Amino acid sequence: MNFDRREFLLSMSAAMAALTTTGFGQSQDPSTGAAVLGQGKYQWRVVPGWGVLDGSTPVKDCHGMIQTKDGRIFLLTNETKNNVIIYDKAGKLLGKWGTEWPGAHGFTLLVENGEEYFYVTDHDRHQFYKTTLDGKVLRTWDYPEQSGKYKSAGEFKPTHVALAPDGGFFVVDGYGKSWCHRYDAKGEWVKCFGGNEPGDAKLVCAHGAWVDTRDSKNLLWITSRSEGKLKRYTLDGALVDVLDLPGGAPNFIVPFGDHTVIPHLRGNQNQPDKALPINGFLSILDPQRKLISNLAAPAPAYADDGKLARLGSDTKVFTYPHGILIDDEQSIYIAQWNSGRTYPIKLERVKA
Repeated sequence: MNFDRREFLLSMSAAMAALTTTGFGQSQDPSTGAAVLGQGKYQWRVVPGWGVLDGSTPVKDCHGMIQTKDGRIFLLTNETKNNVIIYDKAGKLLGKWGTEWPGAHGFTLLVENGEEYFYVTDHDRHQFYKTTLDGKVLRTWDYPEQSGKYKSAGEFKPTHVALAPDGGFFVVDGYGKSWCHRYDAKGEWVKCFGGNEPGDAKLVCAHGAWVDTRDSKNLLWITSRSEGKLKRYTLDGALVDVLDLPGGAPNFIVPFGDHTVIPHLRGNQNQPDKALPINGFLSILDPQRKLISNLAAPAPAYADDGKLARLGSDTKVFTYPHGILIDDEQSIYIAQWNSGRTYPIKLERVKA
């Protein structure tokens, strides 16, 4: 047994043991014994062993997942033996590609003239890319020197691309200087905002972004992860409002009908009590952006003044959930960062 395989089996044993423990954010399906996460109408059941592969298809940090229109599921990892792993919904390996991205991180699906493409960011190479579904790189962008915000390429560490309604896109520099850069439909740099500017409009680890086209406002949502905040901007970069998620560490924004799912890398962020667990969890927001369910964490609680109580996991089902996919059957797939080279976790929706 090689080292990677042994390390993976040990991490899987720990994860499976965690499924037998229950907390306020977790129960068990009496028919199967599988862990059930969440509260009220928003509960999901863990599918043990989904997507587990052998040592010939390893993962390192798992960062993002995408489902294409043909039903295939793509996983992005910074393991350069296979940066992209392709599954079917049952977790069977369909294919793999990519050996060039040690900092593979952001993963976005673009549909252009009926064809599907990916945007991929690599914070180690200080670049981002447009690719075909089989891995052909169609265009590479280097750091936005024209912005005047960087002394060298090494300061630019992009973490995600968000699509704009006009065919352009936004790139957040979450691991660099936390600027959000806007590009037009031709892929040319337009402007930037956020960064270390004073006031609430600043961003601190601008990790994930998404343009909400569910209404005419088309607001840009950005996670300011180190602050534990979710911020909304106009497409021109003017701050609209801030949602405080105390104790949370929001990674990305994923629409779920008129609701929204936020994966938190960790809980109890910035909490001086070192005894509290820092395992990550997922939050479900209603259309008014009120938390209504937490997966792998206690139910959200609000005080009389409307302030949200501190967020923190009470289970060890997840370690550091990073990117998530919600498929066409409302199953949730969780790609985890720095979690012992573990494959994604699949959750099936529990129907009321």
